[in-house]
Amino acid sequence: MRILLFSMPDSFEHTPPVAIRMPNGALTSLAGNVGAHHDVAVADLLLVRSRVRAEVERLVRERRPDLVGLSVMTFQRSTARRLISLVRALEPDARIVVGGYDASLAPQEWVDPALGVDYLVQGEGELTFRELVTALERGAPTDTIHGLWTRTPDGLRPNTPRGVARIEDDVIAPPRRSARVLAGYTFMGRPVDVVETSRGCTFDCSFCSIIEMRGRNFHRFPIERVIDDIRDARDRGARVVFIVDDNVTLDVPRFSTLCRAIIDAGLHGLDYLVQAMTSSIAAHGDTLAPLMRRAGFRYVFLGIENVVDRDLEFLNASAKNRSRGAAPAAGNATMAAVDAIHRNRMLVVGGLIVGNPDDTRESVETNLAFARRHVDWPYIQHPTPYPGTPMTADFVARGLVVNPRVDEYDGTTAVTRSEGLDVEEIEFLRWKAERWMKARHMPRAFAHDPVWVARNAPRLFAHTFRGSTWRSLMGLEDERTAFGRYRSIRAKEREYLDWPDPVPAGGRGEGHRV
Repeated sequence: MRILLFSMPDSFEHTPPVAIRMPNGALTSLAGNVGAHHDVAVADLLLVRSRVRAEVERLVRERRPDLVGLSVMTFQRSTARRLISLVRALEPDARIVVGGYDASLAPQEWVDPALGVDYLVQGEGELTFRELVTALERGAPTDTIHGLWTRTPDGLRPNTPRGVARIEDDVIAPPRRSARVLAGYTFMGRPVDVVETSRGCTFDCSFCSIIEMRGRNFHRFPIERVIDDIRDARDRGARVVFIVDDNVTLDVPRFSTLCRAIIDAGLHGLDYLVQAMTSSIAAHGDTLAPLMRRAGFRYVFLGIENVVDRDLEFLNASAKNRSRGAAPAAGNATMAAVDAIHRNRMLVVGGLIVGNPDDTRESVETNLAFARRHVDWPYIQHPTPYPGTPMTADFVARGLVVNPRVDEYDGTTAVTRSEGLDVEEIEFLRWKAERWMKARHMPRAFAHDPVWVARNAPRLFAHTFRGSTWRSLMGLEDERTAFGRYRSIRAKEREYLDWPDPVPAGGRGEGHRV
């Protein structure tokens, strides 16, 4: 069977393609979990943002896929629908399957027959997708495949849900990176790849889609498999590896074992990026942080979330940011974690959320001031009402969601207001402070990658300060005028005007059979 898998070209503000182009690890995992005899192509459209339509047309024309899969996040929904329309026009008989966070958490948005979707994978995709491909290959029914929604004359209908895979039991095969048909994955000029060592998280932060997608659980791949996966990424050219686990520091002894295994395997010459929990780093920083540094870890994303206790309570993130083994009133573990990372010459990517329901200008500024002082690279977001999360229900109940356009649910476009601040003010405060924090990171980036930074500094500054002019930077123009230009530019960046509109109802034509 000929299979073509797409990830969307839409990117987050904090991972601009000029500096960061990460591969979609889920698609290579899907490719690795179907039979080796299938012809699978993985295309991350982020790599071809300036020519999306031309590349899609080329790939569909050359590969003539029997099955086309799309990995979709909420803010990519409109792009995905347009992509489906384009594929349908090019290859009317190809079957279409969607998956990812949006399909899993908002399947009702995909059931309309007019959208042209044949199947929807809800939750983890490898086993469900494998069984779907096998059934299609054999001409067998698909309505008994767990975790799958199947097309009927009335739209998609769900089969029995699928439970979370016990990845310890070797039920998930390694990714097939050879399936990628586009090139150019980079992190600050260095070839980058992604590796997964565990799945899940046992905390229940109110903003988190992971818990809604797979429940509160934590499963681990064997260390030997992880080392083989890192080695495969390295052998294919990667010099930076992003450990994409939901919460790898839930099991600190295992993470320590992984660091030692990286060193023992001679893989510590790579740069590693990882997401970590502040309480774990704070509690074990004296031993874990030096080990991480020896293993090659460079950037550590800390889920700080907020430094105001009231906001941490709303985000339901107090437990994972509290000093381990301490009473509830013992305080936030963030500073101890930041100190451990900095003492061991690693850099803090600071994950903060501002614009919560009870936020005032003072509380937002408190978080921004903390980021200015202690964070090396800011990853500041606004609360976003993603489908199914407890936070969404809270915002809706309080009437604080003011922007229903999911295309703008990218984390850095404010779509909810607080009781005391409107969306424009919340976004303005973040924008005004954050661009200077990013510029401050440039010397550290230059020290590590001087040639690349020197060549690309104009593009990096142009992206970071888009909307600004010399007049605004010199204080000769109101900053809100520059902010207005920035928002207009961001809106245009979301547009793919040469794409067709979604297929109207009944627009798929007669004779297409499922």
